[in-house]
Amino acid sequence: MTTTVQNFPEVGEIVVATVTRIVDQGAYVALDEYNNVQGFLHVSEIATGWIRNVAKFLKTGEKKVLLVKRVDPRRSEIDLSLKQVSSDQKKKKLIEIKRGEKEEALIENLKSHINLSDADIEKLENTLVEKFGSIYDAFSEVSAKGISILDNLNIPPKTLTIIAELGSKIQVPHVEIRGIFELTCNKSNGIEIIKHALIDSTANKKEVSVTYIGAPKYRITLTAPNFKEAEKELKPIISSVQDIVEKKGGTFKFTREESKKTREG
Repeated sequence: MTTTVQNFPEVGEIVVATVTRIVDQGAYVALDEYNNVQGFLHVSEIATGWIRNVAKFLKTGEKKVLLVKRVDPRRSEIDLSLKQVSSDQKKKKLIEIKRGEKEEALIENLKSHINLSDADIEKLENTLVEKFGSIYDAFSEVSAKGISILDNLNIPPKTLTIIAELGSKIQVPHVEIRGIFELTCNKSNGIEIIKHALIDSTANKKEVSVTYIGAPKYRITLTAPNFKEAEKELKPIISSVQDIVEKKGGTFKFTREESKKTREG
């Protein structure tokens, strides 16, 4: 993957660094994402309270998520903090690093399957990032929705074939939301009205299923890459079922059940 290497991070940035040397006043670290440029973690920024022995908190070779406090490029000085990094910032940074490693692996795998020049790879990366925000998200979308989402991006057919093959191996995290419809209709063909309301409202929805629990209850189950998309998909289905049943003189009630993640990527 082609990247632009920066010599120094910005103040306030969250970085990953490897502890290279421990001293009484703190520890020297190498910033993994900045060509191993050296930074310093002062003992007062390792943890709250007084620290007698730095080696009890840090080990040489250990990787830490740190906050950049001060940068002086002229003197090649970077001051860092461990104690000011929140658990959320640490988690987000580690996910970012993990995704970056996966992107590198995907691009290397692509290059091993097809003969592409560095210029071709860079062009492909730029195209995917512009469309999906990142290389990993592009392959994840291919995994979830199929190679057709890359239509009109002018990617050579052979490259598309390899992308589809690699994308199919990615397990995309999915969530599941469920709910119970309570539907009644006293007309002579009331059961057919309810049946068609459920079928028509969920037609062409691959990730939606409706099961009969027992009159008057029906369970709907919907899966999607995330809760936001799931809710967006479910809302019009509920409205459609309600509209059809009530227009035919029936009654409608919908109760949400507990949502859950169904698969981890």
